Amino acid sequence: MAGGIGTRFWPLSTSKFPKQFHDVLGTGQTLIQQTYNRLKKITDAERIFVITDKIYTDLVAKQLPEMEEMQIIAEPMGMNTAICALYSAMKIKKINPDANILLCPSDHLIMDEQKFAEKAELALSNLSKNNGLYTLGIEPTRPDTGYGYIQFIENDQEIKKVKTFTEKPNRELAESFLHSGDFLWNSGIFIWSADTIIKAFETYLPDMYQSFKNIEDDINTDKEEKQVKKIYPTVQKISIDVGIMEKYKKVYVLPSSFGWSDLGTWTSLYENHDRDKNRNAVVGNWVRMYESKGNMVHVEGKKAVVIEGLEDYIVVDTEKSLLICPLNSDQEVKKYVNDLKLNKGENFV
Repeated sequence: MAGGIGTRFWPLSTSKFPKQFHDVLGTGQTLIQQTYNRLKKITDAERIFVITDKIYTDLVAKQLPEMEEMQIIAEPMGMNTAICALYSAMKIKKINPDANILLCPSDHLIMDEQKFAEKAELALSNLSKNNGLYTLGIEPTRPDTGYGYIQFIENDQEIKKVKTFTEKPNRELAESFLHSGDFLWNSGIFIWSADTIIKAFETYLPDMYQSFKNIEDDINTDKEEKQVKKIYPTVQKISIDVGIMEKYKKVYVLPSSFGWSDLGTWTSLYENHDRDKNRNAVVGNWVRMYESKGNMVHVEGKKAVVIEGLEDYIVVDTEKSLLICPLNSDQEVKKYVNDLKLNKGENFV
């Protein structure tokens, strides 16, 4: 999935150039390139598909030149992750009715790719023995309020039955989740058979299912784009978690620890970036820091930047925009973007 804008990562991530197409960690690879190469360790390159907003298809093709045109699925508009899951499953099932699918975001960080591959392959292999919907849950390290949580039923198996899903909790609830020991972060990585997930839509989101069922014969033909364009504005805008996962009876989770972060905020980037002796994480060759501690600084281009006396702040300088705010206010960035859009137009966001 590569259609999101990553609003909380503004001003680096914008509607014209979202974070999945940036090399945010300075590795020499963008996030979508890292994801693509990671998935090639699990399956063949020709079995990897990218589903994205139509305005990003050229970016995908440029950054992933190995991909064939038919492997890039263009959505007419962003309508959250449920329709994304259904549309991609319908296309894949027409190619291979027996296909199993791993659906994952394109903009997440995974440090231990071997462990990730082992967990994903375990879930995929388990589909033949115990069909259902599977997800990888991340063992929490702190009471983070920015993640969804999955509660599981304890057993002596590596795969657990899911008990409940909880969207982003408050601090007190997140702390109780952490201490209980039976909650995991929701990674947004899912594993299922094409047939099972499509049947789940038929039961729990029947209107969305029927919309695609009506054009099933046109999928993977020249008529597909026109027909899908008619469907998208008519369906419910809902996440796969709320629309399907929270309702389905046979949902399983694999507790995982492979150095995961959704890189959804500047704080998450700060935590996963190399830091100097003063705890500053700096991206940019022309930045000088004096008497400054605990900052996340990201500067594009060759602009010289001097910072003195700053502590625990975010400083992001791009060609069009400058962000300066406390590191602990990173959840407010989305609000800043909405205010900018309302008062200054969309040119800066």
